[in-house]
Amino acid sequence: MNALQTAPKPVQTDAEARRTWKQRSSGWLIKGNLLIVFVVICAIAALLSPDFLTVRNISNLLQQSSLTGIIAIGMTLVILTSGIDLAVGSTAALSGMLVAILLDGKLPIALAIFISLAAGIGIGLLMGAVSAWIRLPAFIVTLAGLTAVRGWAYTLTDGRPAGSGLPDAFTIIGGGYLGVLPLTGLVFIAVTIGTALILRYTTFGEYIYAVGSNEEAARLSGVPVNWVKTAVFGFSGLTAALAGVLLTSRLTIGQPTAFQGAELDAIAAVVLGGTSLFGGRGSVGGTFVAVLLLSVLKNLFNLMGIGSFVQMIATGLILVLALILNKVLDARAQAAAR
Repeated sequence: MNALQTAPKPVQTDAEARRTWKQRSSGWLIKGNLLIVFVVICAIAALLSPDFLTVRNISNLLQQSSLTGIIAIGMTLVILTSGIDLAVGSTAALSGMLVAILLDGKLPIALAIFISLAAGIGIGLLMGAVSAWIRLPAFIVTLAGLTAVRGWAYTLTDGRPAGSGLPDAFTIIGGGYLGVLPLTGLVFIAVTIGTALILRYTTFGEYIYAVGSNEEAARLSGVPVNWVKTAVFGFSGLTAALAGVLLTSRLTIGQPTAFQGAELDAIAAVVLGGTSLFGGRGSVGGTFVAVLLLSVLKNLFNLMGIGSFVQMIATGLILVLALILNKVLDARAQAAAR
């Protein structure tokens, strides 16, 4: 017999095995419940409307959800740090106006887009810095930004639309297709994947979750909390500005009234996607599915000829029920883990 013997593996009892299986299944259910709801809603939509699964309708669905989705991806990072950005709609409108005005001034397309995106980043960084370093609640700071930035968008042209005869090379960005897929939808997918990689594989992503989970513990661990909080607002400003540029490209004109209420749609998608308003838990994948789910519901209502007022009531009820389901499943997962 060998002098060294491997210790026998502990035998798992039936009760322990059942507990482990229950914990795993609860975890899978928590992570995949929204996707399950999405598939069920799509199946119901396909049964109720034969036009739902057509290539044209799916393409329109992706295009309609893309701009709100891009804004919601940026909002996800802010909420993961337990912040909130109420100025994204105003930032998107301002950037959309800026790119139209700059292109009217015969600036090169790339330079006009760069300046418009930089403006969005600057607005986000400013609000993030005020919130982080002066320790003002992000809700108050961005609420002020919502009004001030929207006012800036109006004053650029005294409240009139901007842009006339925008270059075809610019308008194709928001209105063009790659095969049957809209370019704006592809941008939405690319932004989602890129942000997911940042959260999953970078130190910055780890910092975001650490700050949202316990800000003081993160600070004591050497995480640059103020810089992280400022940076996520800058990223939110970038995604909002990108959405604004894409909308101007699609409409071929800049509208100062664009994206009113977009911040509420983005927040609804983020929370529905499983991101906690208290920070530290969530993913952009959940936000992506939630954006599509909300768009599918609206699309289904339109195909069925349901009025907009009824749509608002139904969508609100579905949001509440989905949040209740998330809370119940989360409670069960915590109970199974004990």
